[in-house]
Amino acid sequence: MTDASFKDGREAPLNLGAEDSDDLQVIATLTQDAVFPVTEMTWRPSERRFALLLNRFRWEDKDAATRRNRAFERVQAVLVFDSVLKVASQGIDRSDKDMILSLLSVDFEPGEDGDGQVLLTLAGDGAIRLSVEALDATLKDVTRPYKAPSGHAPHHPE
Repeated sequence: MTDASFKDGREAPLNLGAEDSDDLQVIATLTQDAVFPVTEMTWRPSERRFALLLNRFRWEDKDAATRRNRAFERVQAVLVFDSVLKVASQGIDRSDKDMILSLLSVDFEPGEDGDGQVLLTLAGDGAIRLSVEALDATLKDVTRPYKAPSGHAPHHPE
């Protein structure tokens, strides 16, 4: 019997959950620079669920792609928040069905007794604020990775 090596591992679609700020930071890192049409936001008050269908950059694969000199990738993923009591947004024109939004960050501002606010900050001064009874987020890849249309990794000048 031998130990498993790294090459024996297989990449698998992400399926992550977050119930605290530390968990959410992992999801935030993996969804930074995700893009999505305004039409792919869903708020279901009766289910207390807010969801986004994202085209996320595969940050977890960036270094491997660079080392192997292959294309950077994106993948479609669903980002879901449960236990949502209220949704508010600013800087988003929901009537513009062709609008593409870019997710910059996801933060949690805790309140009392586990409740709080999830803030989704978008490029161009847009934002979505979710009032939540408890932090309950899920990120799940739902397609196979595809070549990033831009051909390169997102970059933020400092």
